[in-house]
Amino acid sequence: MGNNPILAIVAPTPIESRDIRSEIRPAPGDDLKKIFEGELSGNHIIFTHCGVGKVNAAHSATLLLENYDVDVLILFGIGGAYPDSSLKIGDIAIADSENYGEEGVMTKEGWNPMEYTGFQLLKNKKEYYNTFVLDAKLAQIAVRASIDCGFDTKQGNFVTVSQCSGTLNSGILMKERFNGLCENMEGAAVAHICAMYGVPMVEVRGISNIIEDRDMKKWDIEAAASNCNKVVMEIVRRLK
Repeated sequence: MGNNPILAIVAPTPIESRDIRSEIRPAPGDDLKKIFEGELSGNHIIFTHCGVGKVNAAHSATLLLENYDVDVLILFGIGGAYPDSSLKIGDIAIADSENYGEEGVMTKEGWNPMEYTGFQLLKNKKEYYNTFVLDAKLAQIAVRASIDCGFDTKQGNFVTVSQCSGTLNSGILMKERFNGLCENMEGAAVAHICAMYGVPMVEVRGISNIIEDRDMKKWDIEAAASNCNKVVMEIVRRLK
């Protein structure tokens, strides 16, 4: 990218950032909501744990973009892959778009997105309802970085939920709303704030579980987080 871009790097929780924190100098702590400045792969970075959920994520993204001249925001962590996504535990997913999965109206005929209400969630140069399209060039950099790190990688639509899909049926329902690849609890809120401030964003998720009737014995959060951290470090290395 040139000119030493300032990168904001955001993870929801310390378990999702352990490996990358060990490479940042000076090493950040595991505090939630504390903003750290440092260097990673020769880049000036700003790092924080935003906390879980949309409100926490939006709050932290706002603090970052209000107080720092950020060129790119990288959101990363773990996610659950939808059935038939072809993703496996430990694989990497890169977001084409982030979608609010539950904002809308439930009628007798079924669920309808925000367009049904006539109210936008954001209006600046364009109107945003449920969907926030992320930066395509950054997504391609992320895909190439992930593949070069040796991970099976898919790119597609992410869905942000308040209620995680803990059954196969609920996962299928949420997947079908936006042709979703995987789900998380923060992404659309961060994309929303980035759209407000005009800051390009890329989102990377390591797959910790396949969405089915919930059985955490099948999950691998550690591998998902570690793989995701490796990809984010490679992305940072390439954003110069």
